[in-house]
Amino acid sequence: MAQLSLKLFKGVNGFTLDIAWEMENELVVLFGFSGAGKSMTLNFLAGLARAERGFIRLGNSILFDSSRDIFVPPQKRAIGYVFQDLALFPHMTVRQNISYGAFGLHGDERKERVDEMMDMLHLQRFGEKYPSEISGGQKQRVALARVLVRKPEMLLLDEPFTALDISLRLEMQKLLIELRTKFSIPVILVTHDLYEAYTMADRIIVYSEGNIAQEGTPYDIFHTPVSPDVKALVDNKIILNERIFSQSIRQKINA
Repeated sequence: MAQLSLKLFKGVNGFTLDIAWEMENELVVLFGFSGAGKSMTLNFLAGLARAERGFIRLGNSILFDSSRDIFVPPQKRAIGYVFQDLALFPHMTVRQNISYGAFGLHGDERKERVDEMMDMLHLQRFGEKYPSEISGGQKQRVALARVLVRKPEMLLLDEPFTALDISLRLEMQKLLIELRTKFSIPVILVTHDLYEAYTMADRIIVYSEGNIAQEGTPYDIFHTPVSPDVKALVDNKIILNERIFSQSIRQKINA
């Protein structure tokens, strides 16, 4: 059985999302032009929005099934979601932000889990600082710690590294790979960055106007696009330069 299976349909304001796909314990990149339905899919998975019909199955749990009127609310889904703007609380310290993510845990267990995440993401020195007092990379770590503190069964990331410069982006890419190995959970990453998609994904799912245009390994997608839409996403300059660039990126990520 796949770790995640979904089939979703939603029509809104002239746009229709009509998709079906599965994933195992892997890192899947949702790729495509803006407005293709990628973030909408994440919102359906997280329970922040509801499809008109379809289903979502995560492991042995049914999170949504329109035919059986099943809809698990977001707070009861074992899913971590990091938004593009990170959504850190400015009036809370780093420790308080992470602790907020540990809702449902109490006392020593909550403190131990928060301490564990702060150690894992190297945030011990910043526990009493506020988001405005730390760097962009440190904010990214806080956002990850806050969603991972409850040990979710799946991690959703909506363009989390967009605002970072290249060195910080490489650092966070390396960290994400380490965290995925440590937690051993499916990860879905939405990105518009070609290199990020190519170097990080186990598999890429290309969205086009609310449908799935192509699925496959990064090599498959970049070297054998099956439609003009997919080809437009991976222009020839990228393919010509990917060997040199991806080799340098991989070396930095794995360093």
